[in-house]
Amino acid sequence: MKKACKYGTHRVIFPKGTLPQSADKIDNTMVCYDNEILVEVNTLNIDSASFTQIKNACDGDVERMKVMIFEIVNNKGKMQNPVTGSGGMFLGKILEIGKNIFTDCQVGDKIASLVSLSLTPLKIDEIIDVDLSKDKVRVNGKAILFETGIFAKIPSDLPDNLVLSALDVAGAAAQVEKLVKKDDTVLILGAGGKSGILCAYQARKSAGEKGIVIGLTNLESQREDLKRLNICDYIIVADATKPVDVYNKVREVAPNLADVTINVVNVSNTEMSSILPTKNTGLVYFFSMATSFTKAALGAEGIASEAKMIIGNGYTKNHAEFTLDLLRESTELYQLFEERYGD
Repeated sequence: MKKACKYGTHRVIFPKGTLPQSADKIDNTMVCYDNEILVEVNTLNIDSASFTQIKNACDGDVERMKVMIFEIVNNKGKMQNPVTGSGGMFLGKILEIGKNIFTDCQVGDKIASLVSLSLTPLKIDEIIDVDLSKDKVRVNGKAILFETGIFAKIPSDLPDNLVLSALDVAGAAAQVEKLVKKDDTVLILGAGGKSGILCAYQARKSAGEKGIVIGLTNLESQREDLKRLNICDYIIVADATKPVDVYNKVREVAPNLADVTINVVNVSNTEMSSILPTKNTGLVYFFSMATSFTKAALGAEGIASEAKMIIGNGYTKNHAEFTLDLLRESTELYQLFEERYGD
């Protein structure tokens, strides 16, 4: 057996010298190295941008989607959408722990991965079901976590599916807590989605009573969900791919524009809808995996915007427990997640 690397480079087939996330193909042989954890996987939560792309490419046909997902995993050794480059996360049970792994978890524990499927060795034996409404794929399979691969043990006080749904986007709300300050005006693109709702909830807490939270969604049904939570001062229904329209609608409710804009949409071409309604001295946080660095950078230059732009990182310290605590503290938030993502 070749020498194992804590970052998983021993699993890279090609190109050699790359890390597993950027590799075109990795070794998904389900043999547990000394610094790895072998997991029996039952659910994949494919990230929203990737799932939307696959669904659209297959015209919503579940059987075609199954074939496409199988082909991606078989070709790459991991679930990394070749169009979006993104992955998702899994829910499973620990089968084996390498002797050089030090963890409080034990064989048999249920866990959710907190690293992307785009770098996780994955082997799917069977795709049981594809849930079009929850971006969820039920499978029989196995996965490998590297020494540096973070994960969370499923807590006993919350249902598995709710935990998986929340942890899939755990980094977003935890980052909002760091970025939004008291009295800020905050704009959230994609506010009615899973990560958007968590971000809006945290933005309300961080901005305080005098802050302004503006939620933008493209679905009327999501407007009603946001109203129930009572976390947005204004809710805008608009197409986030039309920046001038978004800009004008934001100006109607916030003439001085946003101090902080959070982009959590699942479609491409929304960069300028984030930058345009943000103050020149403001901050734009791109959590969406559909974001183009080129479009954001050159677009901002084109309108002479000095807004600080941050690429969303799914990891921040203690983000898993932070996000689960949001569900624990808000009955309304918990109930909404249960309605949407529970069994």
